[in-house]
Amino acid sequence: MLTMSSLVQRYTLRPLASAEGWQWERFVAEHTYGHLLQSWNWGELKTSPNWHPLRLALFDEQQRIVAAAQVLQRTVSRVPARLGHLAYIPRGPVLDWSQPELCETFFTHLHAFLRQQGAMALRVECNLEADSPAGAWAQSYFARTGMEPVPAVQPLRTITLDVTPSEETLLAQMKEKWRYNVRLAHKRGVTVRVAQTLEDVDAWYALMQMTSERDSFGIHTLRYYQRAWQCFHPDEHLRLFLAEHEGQLLAGIFVSLYAREGIYMYGASSNEKRQLMPNYLLQWEAIRWARAHGAVSYDFWGIPDTDNEEEAMAGVYRFKRGWGGRVVQFVGGYQYNYHPLAMKLASQFIS
Repeated sequence: MLTMSSLVQRYTLRPLASAEGWQWERFVAEHTYGHLLQSWNWGELKTSPNWHPLRLALFDEQQRIVAAAQVLQRTVSRVPARLGHLAYIPRGPVLDWSQPELCETFFTHLHAFLRQQGAMALRVECNLEADSPAGAWAQSYFARTGMEPVPAVQPLRTITLDVTPSEETLLAQMKEKWRYNVRLAHKRGVTVRVAQTLEDVDAWYALMQMTSERDSFGIHTLRYYQRAWQCFHPDEHLRLFLAEHEGQLLAGIFVSLYAREGIYMYGASSNEKRQLMPNYLLQWEAIRWARAHGAVSYDFWGIPDTDNEEEAMAGVYRFKRGWGGRVVQFVGGYQYNYHPLAMKLASQFIS
């Protein structure tokens, strides 16, 4: 029987260079646990003076990638560089969680590599449902290896819709009012088109600013959304759907398609003509697009952590729930501190 030490020696972990990006994409995009936030272009999007993507792949003896993690390395401006950085893996790592030995081997290599790189801590937010067998195993493994639960950066709960049934079945599954509003928007002349230029993104951003002020939530800069569109649109991994009425832009949503999953990422709407229900037709057209291009699920990307109707985002929850999907809760965040004192200092300046 192979010991854990001998298993670890059979594998090699190393970062991939840009020229090897195609290997990364082939592995992550086709993997059961692949996710947009582990895609190569997501790392490009997040690159900034304080964030640097590191794509780590575990190779077996035949030089095949068997596990991968896009690590976003974050430096904290008010913490001396010599103290290190925070290593963050969003919706990853990407590996077969049904193989405990592979998982343990990967994390053994990962911890060793990050320590050598000078990481203060590792934070992971796995693409695992909390009540799944894989999720239960991961939580148990993290607990016994000294990783502690921490607040999640990504949504802890969401609603996912199985889009493999026919369109007729999907319409029948949604709440009657949702189905009515989809048809109402179409009947009243709302049209949906796909953004083709940065000018379209700029026009949508004006709505995003309006939405942010109306609903009191923070947004990214215009440049961020422009870069997101430029990174993902050419490969058809993202579309900006725009709803218009008589030439007037009423609403728009960014929707991604990666690893056979559609994700409703960002949405904005005007204060005008809300009675035309443009948001309902937008979502339906996005679902149809994702389904037609190979998606098996559609993620509405985040709902409140509770079902409390007094919750500030309860209205958003009701809107997303009406499409007939199911509530999913993820494993959440776990963190391992390599240098506890340095991390304690850094945590004061990490928002």
